[in-house]
Amino acid sequence: LLANTEPVMETSMEKTVAIKTMRLTIIKGTVKDAITLKPVGAKIEIVDNEKNEVVSTTSSNASTGKYLISLPSGKNYGINVKAEGYLFHSENFQIPAATGYQEIIKDILLNKMEVGQKVVLKNIFFDYAKATLRPESFPELNRLLKLLTDYPKLKIEVSGHTDNRGSRTTNTRLSNNRAKAVYDYLIANGIDATRLTYKGYAFDQPIATNDTDEGRQQNRRVEFKVLSNK
Repeated sequence: LLANTEPVMETSMEKTVAIKTMRLTIIKGTVKDAITLKPVGAKIEIVDNEKNEVVSTTSSNASTGKYLISLPSGKNYGINVKAEGYLFHSENFQIPAATGYQEIIKDILLNKMEVGQKVVLKNIFFDYAKATLRPESFPELNRLLKLLTDYPKLKIEVSGHTDNRGSRTTNTRLSNNRAKAVYDYLIANGIDATRLTYKGYAFDQPIATNDTDEGRQQNRRVEFKVLSNK
């Protein structure tokens, strides 16, 4: 797919046309309930991570769950998906530079807002071995803040997790402090402390192998768990 980014320019003699083009990639997929696999009508937001700007919004079809978006290639994006009665989903993805047409399939599974359900906050960032939230974490934190505001009976546990490098003492302290940083942000922005708890689990709850860099990166995370919604 090609998109014009500048108007057509013509010379007075030969009408030589110069068109600057931008390669577009089609992102499409289906939004479904994670348990029943039934389609879900959801709101979808695409963010240009370099500019921290929303560049596209759409909705998945309530009957089929399908959605389709076209985006410029060669960029890093965030996709944020939310639906009534469900926990939000967010993740980053890279669209490689393309010389021709390309499609990327991105199917989304949403978890209902039920006790015990967990969501990894995938766009939370800290400096190495520290517990200070980096500014690029704020959009993700604000999505959690919005969820808690929209559902005033929702209570959650914020948990911090590490990989298995280093001592248990160090990792317990680090994971606890990172969970507390998120907890403190939510309280500072108006969420009642009675709705929140936090805990650091060190390396006791891995979600991937600790034998690879990629696995260790997945294990270094902050997530939240639904405690109550009544």
